[in-house]
Amino acid sequence: MTKLTFKTKIYSDGADLEDMKAINENDFVTGFTTNPSLLKKAGVTDYLTFAKEAVATFPDEAISFEVFSNDYDTMLKEAKMLHDLGPHVYVKIPIRTTAGEPTTNLIHDLTADGVKVNVTAIATVEQVKESVDAIVPGTPSIVSIFVGRVADAGIDPIPFVKQSVALTKDRDDVELLWASTREVYSIMQAEQYGVDIITVPPTIIDKLVAKAGQTGDDITMNTVKGFAADIKATGLKILG
Repeated sequence: MTKLTFKTKIYSDGADLEDMKAINENDFVTGFTTNPSLLKKAGVTDYLTFAKEAVATFPDEAISFEVFSNDYDTMLKEAKMLHDLGPHVYVKIPIRTTAGEPTTNLIHDLTADGVKVNVTAIATVEQVKESVDAIVPGTPSIVSIFVGRVADAGIDPIPFVKQSVALTKDRDDVELLWASTREVYSIMQAEQYGVDIITVPPTIIDKLVAKAGQTGDDITMNTVKGFAADIKATGLKILG
C-alpha cells in the first residue's frame, strides 16, 4: 500500500474489477469512474451485474456509471435504475446526445429528484456553464471536463481548466473533475489549479506509484540502465 497524499481527490478510471481492487489498495484512491468504452475494453458482457458487483465490492466509494440511451424518457429510466444501486453512485449523463441535443433538461430533472449526476464529455466552457446551471442546488453532482481530449486536439487546455474552476467554485454541491488524464503531471496540475477530482487510469496510477519522488538524475540513470539492459538482451552490436 502506497502512502501518498493529494489535495485533489483521485479516482481510478476503468471497468475491470480485479484492476479496481488492486488500485483501491492505494490509500489515495477514493473513488471510481467507468464509461462504455472502458466496459468494452474490460470485456464486460452484463452491465448491471458488473455495476452491482462494483458497488458491493466498494460500498463506501464514489462510483460513476453511465446511461446508454439517447432519448429523454429512456435515459431517465436508466439513470434512476443506476441511482438505486447505492448511495454513493453518480449517474453519468453526457452533455450532448449522439444527435447533438443538449441534456440539460434531463440533468435538471434528475438532480431535482435527488439523483447524483456526473455530467460527462464536456469540452467547452459553455458546456460547463450549461451543466452548472442545470444542476438543481442541493444535490451533490460532478462536472467532468475532458482535459486530455482537449489537449489531444492541439488546444492548450489550461485556460479551459481555469475557467471551469471559476464557474464551479461557488457551488458547494458541484465538484469539478479532470477527465481523460494522459500523464502523471496532470495530477499536479489539477491540484495547482484547484480541481476537486481527477480520474486516472490504472496505468497512470501505477506509474505514479513507481516513479513518485524521482529526481532528474534518477530519471537519467534509470533510462541509461534500461537502454543498457535492452542492448544486452538483443545482442545488437555496433563494432563487430
